[in-house]
Amino acid sequence: LEFRRVLFRSTVAPATFTITASAGANGTISPSGTVAVTEYASRTFTITPATGYHVDTFLVDGAPATLDGTTYTFSNVTANRTIAVTFAIDTFTIDASSGPHGSISPSGSTTVAYGSSQAYTVTPQVGYHVDTFLVDGAPATLDGTTYTFSNVTANRTIAVTFAINQYDVVATA
Repeated sequence: LEFRRVLFRSTVAPATFTITASAGANGTISPSGTVAVTEYASRTFTITPATGYHVDTFLVDGAPATLDGTTYTFSNVTANRTIAVTFAIDTFTIDASSGPHGSISPSGSTTVAYGSSQAYTVTPQVGYHVDTFLVDGAPATLDGTTYTFSNVTANRTIAVTFAINQYDVVATA
């Protein structure tokens, strides 16, 4: 009696799934579009906001997910998946304050979008003048009654104080 050992090899290829990656305006996801992934494989995606923008929403299979820095990895893929990201512009705060006997407008905290400009008007009360004018804690020059922050890319401060006008009186006889 003779026994034979017969080996069978499978010629079935592993399944292929797709990951559909999309990004809104002002940033990218790489790779993007429809990406083929072999069953049980992993695939990493890199998310890059444009300058002045940040990730606003990040969804995996339609649900909010956590982004690990700038990448997300699908591990052990066994089904079709989706990944989507949207971006929002960065915003910064300009804090404006004034002492008594005058005003700055707008006053308080103003939110400004990345790269935008914001103008301020300084108005002393009658009989007063600008005593100190500071931008980010340092002396600055006021252009008449206005100051404009241009191309804002960080939080800023603006402060003004006022002093009473003084006059010299010269009497002659």
